[in-house]
Order: sequence, then structure tokens, then C-alpha cells
Amino acid sequence: MTRSDAWLQNLFPDNAERTLPWPEVGQTLTLWRPVGEHELALIAASQWAAFPPRLPDQPIFYPVLNRPYAEEIARDWNAKRNNLPVGYVTEFEVQAKVATSYDIQIVGSEGIHQELWVPAEELDAFNAAITGPIRVVAHFAGESYTGEIDSVTHLPQGVQ
Repeated sequence: MTRSDAWLQNLFPDNAERTLPWPEVGQTLTLWRPVGEHELALIAASQWAAFPPRLPDQPIFYPVLNRPYAEEIARDWNAKRNNLPVGYVTEFEVQAKVATSYDIQIVGSEGIHQELWVPAEELDAFNAAITGPIRVVAHFAGESYTGEIDSVTHLPQGVQ
């Protein structure tokens, strides 16, 4: 087991079942992704069409299945621990046939902490299945954040 696999084994030992079956879905699914300001700028640079490639130490892209969980991450993680202490919640539609090819992963409370684990090498195909623009639906600024964020669009100054 490599160092990068050890954390996964600790969270999900071989004998643990931490996935849920998919309920019946339509043609597309709404998913959410909490991001920091740097990742948000990269999404904007894609014309709101794609998530940026993962960094070498980020083997998984994880969109989440509900907005409260995305808000929890943006508020309690991004806004407190990012270099720029702010978190944004993005919302997007993805083709159901692509999203449902991944198991729903439970990473805490079964009722809220649900996410997909998309391997980094599959992110381009996942991005191609996004229908419509990626939207910013909320933001959470930490105490020491000094930037300006539009209260209607949730976009920081300089990001269109």
C-alpha cells in the first residue's frame, strides 16, 4: 500500500460497507462541489464548464450529493483552513448515466455526508458529462477574509 492509499484504507477498511445504492433518477442529477477561491477562478476560466484537473496529491474529485453537506464543507473547512479563508458552493447538472456509474460514498452521517469519488484520471470524462454551466450558489467567508464578494452572485471581486 502506498502512502496515498493509506488514508483510504483507514477510512474504508476492506470489511466496511460505506456505499449506498442509487435511487431512481432522471436524465441528469444535480450535484454540488465546495471549492476555495483559487479553484473557483479556474472554473470561471473554463467559462463555468469544467472543474480543473486534480493536483498530484489529490487522487479523487469528490462532488457531493446535497447542498447542506457542500455548505458544511465550505463553511467549516474552506472558510477556516484555506490560505484565503473563504469557501464557495458550486452547483451543477451532470448526466445521470455518468454520475450513477460511481457508488454513493458515505463519509460520516448516512443522511447527509454523501459524495461520489471520481478518480482524477476520469475527471475529463466527468466534466464532459456536465450539462449547462457550473453555478455558484453560496459563499462563506472566514473572519480574516479581506476580499469583496457580491452578495447576489456569490462571486468574489474580479471573477466573472
